Amino acid sequence: MEYRRLGRSGLKVSALSLGSWLTFGKQISDDVAEELMITAYDSGINFFDNAEIYARGKSEIVMGNILKKVQWNRQTYVVSSKLFWGGDKPNQTGLSRKHIMEGCEAALKRFQLDYLDLLFCHRPDPETPIEETVWAMNDLIRQGKILYWGTSEWSAQEITEAFAIARREHLIPPTMEQPQYNMLHRYRFELEYKRVFDELGYGSTIWSPLASGILSGKYNNGFPTDTRLGIDGLEWLKEKVLTESNLDKTRKLEKLAKDTGITLPQLAIAWCLKNPHVSTVILGASKKNHLLDNIQSLEKIHLIIPELNQEIELILDNKPVLAGF
Repeated sequence: MEYRRLGRSGLKVSALSLGSWLTFGKQISDDVAEELMITAYDSGINFFDNAEIYARGKSEIVMGNILKKVQWNRQTYVVSSKLFWGGDKPNQTGLSRKHIMEGCEAALKRFQLDYLDLLFCHRPDPETPIEETVWAMNDLIRQGKILYWGTSEWSAQEITEAFAIARREHLIPPTMEQPQYNMLHRYRFELEYKRVFDELGYGSTIWSPLASGILSGKYNNGFPTDTRLGIDGLEWLKEKVLTESNLDKTRKLEKLAKDTGITLPQLAIAWCLKNPHVSTVILGASKKNHLLDNIQSLEKIHLIIPELNQEIELILDNKPVLAGF
């Protein structure tokens, strides 16, 4: 396993990590969740990602029960959660000081942990001043309840504003962003965040490297059963990603991967890992064999040579460029 610094911080996270969105507490049994976490940990993965909204808190409970059972040394793994959607009542959502403080306490209880390594603001909150959020996150760090804080799907402008407030008030600024990034979704990560990475030293924990499973190739010849895009309530995601254009690109990429001697998921994940601004790629898995196949992507990065990347770009035809250039 390769370990990368999370931005300019001293924290090192495994280049591949394991997330629990749509799986823990929902799509898979607790026994399978345990098997996946142990497989990941034994493979060198040290970062496990979660959020208060995942399975309405049950995902954190499942992960917390597993961590308590396996009794790994707390210094050997990193756990994250994300706050924004905590419930249906006023003050149970958003990034107010009240929800941040209470949401963190609730997450710690579900995890059965004394502290979280990473805590993300799951979305920007237009109804809460960024200054209020920065102060609350700073206080959680001072209290020892979290070690680092970050953002998820914030704009570069919002991130820059948070940094400016932290510097002005002598507070601890955010360390990392958790954005979607994959072959089919590139603009924000590669273009909008460029200054955030280069000048602010931001780290990244990217999600959906397989574009919700499209880049696994499983949808190339029809719609299989037992898949996340078939879960009730995710019709919006299916409509968004399962387009004929994406499927056409995926079929061509699958052939390119086969000619290269690797699987399509390995090609897609290795392509993400090749980007120097990627601190870690969050993997989502419901089966052990899929997880092990994805973990092997780390050994395939060397195959992403300029010639292969040029072929990839010809297929994707979506490289972000500044307007007018």
